Amino acid sequence: MNRRTLILSGTAILGGAFIWRGLTLSPEAAEAFEVTKTDEEWRKILTPDQYAVLRHEGTERPGSSPLNHEKRAGLFNCAGCDLPLFSSKTKYDSGTGWPSFWQPLMNAVGESTDYKIGVPRTEVHCRRCGGHLGHVFNDGPQPTGLRYCMNGVSLKFVPGDQPA
Repeated sequence: MNRRTLILSGTAILGGAFIWRGLTLSPEAAEAFEVTKTDEEWRKILTPDQYAVLRHEGTERPGSSPLNHEKRAGLFNCAGCDLPLFSSKTKYDSGTGWPSFWQPLMNAVGESTDYKIGVPRTEVHCRRCGGHLGHVFNDGPQPTGLRYCMNGVSLKFVPGDQPA
């Protein structure tokens, strides 16, 4: 390999990395949301862990959420804006270490494509505030075959009976 080939290859790789990074769509960049706050306002109302996940697409450590073991009837709301997102009726133990659901509530979540690990994944966010919740995969149980793998820190459990 000569010097020119090496330089051109390096430039192509770096350019590709920038293009690849540019394909990561944050919810905030892709659409406008009903609930908007400044960065400082989000920091004031969220814990540091909630802020890292909801506002900067972080991921909590697997197995760390008390919501993994939540078995009561109720709703799982967005920790950022309190929008109901998932019903306890659709929660199941996926064995992944994160609270998992086979279906969100109607008109509760939005999705975008995430390339952060180098392969496309479907990122899930709160449709009202854009807070990052987790990802959805095609390896869940029936009836949907989907696994909404959510960060527990991005959710708030509200116990109570739900209509059928």
